[in-house]
Amino acid sequence: MIVSIVTFKLPQRWTVEQAATVFKSTAPKYLGKPGLASKHYFLSESGDRAGGIYFWKSRTDADACYTSEWKAMVTEKYGTPPDILFADVPVSVNNVTGVIETA
Repeated sequence: MIVSIVTFKLPQRWTVEQAATVFKSTAPKYLGKPGLASKHYFLSESGDRAGGIYFWKSRTDADACYTSEWKAMVTEKYGTPPDILFADVPVSVNNVTGVIETA
């Protein structure tokens, strides 16, 4: 599993309510996305940075999502291009199921 952390600096500060409205408009695009285990949207406490934390089955699955069309859509929606950080996930702790998973 890998995680990708997508962030972008917002041109103006958002409230949590503004962020939730925008995030709800894009969330359905990720339901059933091949290789995507979960996505978590976030807004920084200061309201000037937002993004998503994605858990992917593989880097290939992530790369299939982050196309030039996707980057253009994100840039248009949020007013700035995204930064994407990729990281391996060698160990996960799931407190819902009580399971520790390893790669």
